[in-house]
Amino acid sequence: MFRSLVRLQSRIGNILSPGKVCTRSQRLTLKYSTATAERKRFYQDVSISQGEGGVFEINLDRRKLKTPGGKLFTVPNEALAIAVATEWDAQKDTLKFYTMHLTTLCNTAQDNPTQRSKDQMINAALKFLETDTVCYRVDEPLGLVELQRNEWDPVLHWIENRYHVTIGSSSSILGPEIPEATKDTFRQHLNSYNFWSLTGLEYVITQLKSVVLSMGLIDRHLSVEQAVLLSRLEEEYQIQRWGNVEWAHDYDMYELRARTAAGALFVHLSSETSTVKRKLLQD
Repeated sequence: MFRSLVRLQSRIGNILSPGKVCTRSQRLTLKYSTATAERKRFYQDVSISQGEGGVFEINLDRRKLKTPGGKLFTVPNEALAIAVATEWDAQKDTLKFYTMHLTTLCNTAQDNPTQRSKDQMINAALKFLETDTVCYRVDEPLGLVELQRNEWDPVLHWIENRYHVTIGSSSSILGPEIPEATKDTFRQHLNSYNFWSLTGLEYVITQLKSVVLSMGLIDRHLSVEQAVLLSRLEEEYQIQRWGNVEWAHDYDMYELRARTAAGALFVHLSSETSTVKRKLLQD
């Protein structure tokens, strides 16, 4: 059934999704907001420049972008700067800030509005392991039981072999009991991420409600479409069985795909080894 679901979803295009909205002050400072307002595009050109310490900045015309906290907007490498600049350049006559997920993640990583440490972020991520989507199974109906086993078990076995851990699954409301050794292994692994990449990874985990699926995505074992569909397996099963309000289902799917894809891209682009290579021009 999962293959049929993938084929069904592959016929549907991608759109950008609503999320948080930002507004512009006179200093080009983006403000976090839950409103859905839009603004007319106020700049013509978008460019990047390298600042002090090797960081990269985003320029709207000749004015430098700032974060919601009033800091100069900077990113650690050129690859991420290009991606963010592309978000701004892709905006048409009307700026839809809620589609600019990479910009929002950069703002979050730089401002750290909740003032959390890496340890606090790691602990929050590991909390999802205790309630991981792929670990909670149903006893009935039989069709869903088999679907969960056929589609979730291979991913669960992959991550257990990949990280040499034990996770397991359970149909109990309490879920499986995750060994402390497993938590320690993942804590050590997550600690290897820099603060920016960890911000993106936590964002992906929050979207998918699953450490297992998120690690599968970041490690390129799963595609965005696969990870999202697996995170919604029960809902997709019910839709196939009972039908749905088509536009609402599609909207939710696209929204989750857009956020998940942005988070995964942010993890990779914010890694310390991200670089842009240029070919040398020869006469």
